[in-house]
Amino acid sequence: MRLVLVGPPGAGKGTQAEFIAAHLAVPKISTGDIFRANVSQGTPLGVEAKRYMDAGQLVPDEVTINMVRDRLAEPDASDGFLLDGFPRTVPQASALDKLLADLGTALDIVMELVVDDDEVIRRLSGRRTCRGCGKIWHVEFDPTSKPDICDRCGSELFQRDDDKAETIANRLVEYADKTAPLVDFFGAQGKLVGIDATGPVEDVTVRAIDALRSYGG
Repeated sequence: MRLVLVGPPGAGKGTQAEFIAAHLAVPKISTGDIFRANVSQGTPLGVEAKRYMDAGQLVPDEVTINMVRDRLAEPDASDGFLLDGFPRTVPQASALDKLLADLGTALDIVMELVVDDDEVIRRLSGRRTCRGCGKIWHVEFDPTSKPDICDRCGSELFQRDDDKAETIANRLVEYADKTAPLVDFFGAQGKLVGIDATGPVEDVTVRAIDALRSYGG
């Protein structure tokens, strides 16, 4: 099965991607992993991407898409894959369709993790990171025994800038502007299925796998 996972920041894509990929026995492919691999290996695409990153610029779609093309052409992706974090925009989605057509295949399903903005802010703004060991806690879902002190190493906890409510709100606006239109794009192709991504992680996984079964996954 060839699957794309979409949803707003804080929807739990990374967590669900691991479980779904394991269930389907396909590789989980994220653009972050692809970038790191190309940069660390010093591939021509990695060198080009690093040049933009070092300059504080966005890596052009063409470079990203070529990295994705190379990754999807690897043997472990021949029978299926789960893409997490790509495509992020409609032009990238169109390029992915063309890329897969060139490889003689196509997407089977695009799964949207549906969660409202208030829940996203609640999830992300409650995160606290340990200055010592880096473990992430949550003031509501995974609190420490002493406020702002890590149970693992005793160091101070802090709130990352990315986890502050105003930053999260800006990320949600950007998602609505650039990524949410993917829902209409893939919905028009008849490939979109949405699942409720609220509640315990295990419940969301069950919903996702039940949805996949109706598509033969």
